[in-house]
Formats: sequence, structure tokens, C-alpha cells
Amino acid sequence: MDSLLIATIVFASSLVGMGSGFFIRRLLPESHRSGPSIDVIKQGFGLIATMVALVLGLLVASAKSAFDSKNTGFATLSTNVIVLDRSLAQYGPEAKPAREALSRTVESMIDQLWPASESAATHSADSKVITAQGTSFAAALLNLAPKTELQKSIQSQALQLSGDLAKTRWSLTQPAVPLLPTPFLVVMVFWLGFLFASYGLLAPCNATVVVTLLICSLSLSAAIFLIVDLGEPTDGLIRISDASLRYSLSQLGQ
Repeated sequence: MDSLLIATIVFASSLVGMGSGFFIRRLLPESHRSGPSIDVIKQGFGLIATMVALVLGLLVASAKSAFDSKNTGFATLSTNVIVLDRSLAQYGPEAKPAREALSRTVESMIDQLWPASESAATHSADSKVITAQGTSFAAALLNLAPKTELQKSIQSQALQLSGDLAKTRWSLTQPAVPLLPTPFLVVMVFWLGFLFASYGLLAPCNATVVVTLLICSLSLSAAIFLIVDLGEPTDGLIRISDASLRYSLSQLGQ
């Protein structure tokens, strides 16, 4: 989902709600805008405000947790790449083709996920280019012909690490469950629209009130933006950093 578009929709619904509240306020008789009527209105919309606050808090926490999980996955991937390269270095000069294939695999992953040109981005670790490079690296490992027990042990360890790398990469490609499914988003927009309508209904229409409500609306829209964008850690404005993979690439071949 487009995080900016969704945030804009939420902001627009808040403005519509606020304007509707100001308009309805002028139509209601005075008896409906004072005394027990106002108390009931405040309590009812106070309940909605509480639900919105709780739901948004939980969603932001869930989105941050999902983002951190993906970030940890890339950090683990980078660490295993360095360990694998160091193991192959101990194997001897015969492992040079495998080490070069590993370096090309990491380079292709960086190029696909964080390209210099945004038009070339796939933002997915399961692209055909990365898969092809990974297959080439696995073949280079299998083509090793160990002559000593040490080389056999290193090859076995390298194959195990290679399998772990493949598992980690494919786990990072699994589609994430949307944190804001469409029905949930519709309900949230409905709540926010009515919440801001209540503010327009209860508050006088002056510059201070309007500016305050605009700031509140922008804040809630920003929260929705964060929730949606953090749920897409490789394809949004807030993305996972490529620092860990670039660091591992700089360590390869040494």
C-alpha cells in the first residue's frame, strides 16, 4: 500500500469530519448543544478517542517490531556472509572461485535492494538475479574437491552456512501480513472522521481551534504513515539500511 496516499486519505477524512462538525453545530438548536446533551456527546466521542489511541499505539508498536525483525534478519545475513568467507579463506587458494561467487551474490543483493537508480529497484531479496548468483555460489562450493580432513571439515561447514544463508534470504522474502488491511483501514478512517466531527461540533470555529485541529489531524496522519511505511521495510520511505551488507562486502576476499 502507498503510505503517503493512505496518510493523505486519513488527513482528508479528518478535515471533512471537522468541517462537518462546524456545519452541524450551526444547525443544532441551543438545547442540543448544552447541558446533558453535551455531556453524552463528550462521553461517547471520548470512548472513540480512547479506542483510536489504543489501536494506534498497538499498531505503531507492531510496525516497529516488524521493521526491527527484518533489520535483524539482514544483520544476521551479513554476519554469516563474513563467517563463510573467512572459512573459505582457510580452505586455500582452491576456494577462490567460491569466494568470488559469494562476493558477486552480495553485490547483486545490494544492487537489487538499494540500487543507484530507483527505476532499477526490485526491493525484494527473491529477485532472479540474486537467485542466479546464489545458485552459482552453491555450485562453486559443491565443486570443491577437498584433499585433507581440514578441507573436508571446512567444506561441510561452508555448505551448512550456505544453507543458513539461503534460509535467511528466503525468510526475508516472505510477504508480510498488512498491518492495516483494507476493512481495518476503513473502520479507522470512519472513527477519525467522527472524532474530528465531534471536535467541530463542540468547539467554537475560530483560528486557534482550527489550527489546533489541523495539527492533531497531521499528527494522526503521520502515525498512520509510520504504521504503513514501517510494514514495508524494503519498499518505502523508511527503509532498512544497507550498511550491514556493504560492510560485509568490504570484508570479503581479505
